[in-house]
Amino acid sequence: MDKESLNKKEKKENNKNKKDHSNIGWFIKIFFTTFILSMFFSFISSNGITNLSLIPAILILIIVILVGIGFDIIGVAVTVADENEFHAKATKKVKGSKSSIKLIRNAPKVANICADVVGDICGVLSGAISALISMKITEQFGMNFDLQFIISALVAAITVGGKALGKGVANSKSTQIVHAVGIVFNKFGKKEK
Repeated sequence: MDKESLNKKEKKENNKNKKDHSNIGWFIKIFFTTFILSMFFSFISSNGITNLSLIPAILILIIVILVGIGFDIIGVAVTVADENEFHAKATKKVKGSKSSIKLIRNAPKVANICADVVGDICGVLSGAISALISMKITEQFGMNFDLQFIISALVAAITVGGKALGKGVANSKSTQIVHAVGIVFNKFGKKEK
């Protein structure tokens, strides 16, 4: 092997090692972030919902389900959006276009955060909240059978059905969704130049 081939091989191995370390670092960040957020929101939901009456608890459950579905839509939209459309918008200085390009370039991480981290935390929360709601209904109406299985199945069906519908919306409206998220990032993050 000549020297040039060895240098190419070394560069390729170094890039692979950097990528492996980057993936391990990402795993560690996501693991601890998800763990801490899950504990925090589970604590809030179990302690906060128990003190609420039935209607506010149901409203919070609906909000949690909608947040999970919404973030799943964003995760899918980012993975299917076409970056080239945003380059055209960026040349015209359309707000949110540069942030949208960053989102698309980091699609695996964005999808992981939106669909997995937020989605799974919402799943855990909706499960805990639905259990508390079933206990409240059983106590309030003096029922002698456990509603938890029915309510949990209903929540799961609504969540999965909503995500299924959302995936279709994300595929057909990916540009608009990613651009809307890019505008939000632009508004609350560093301003685009």
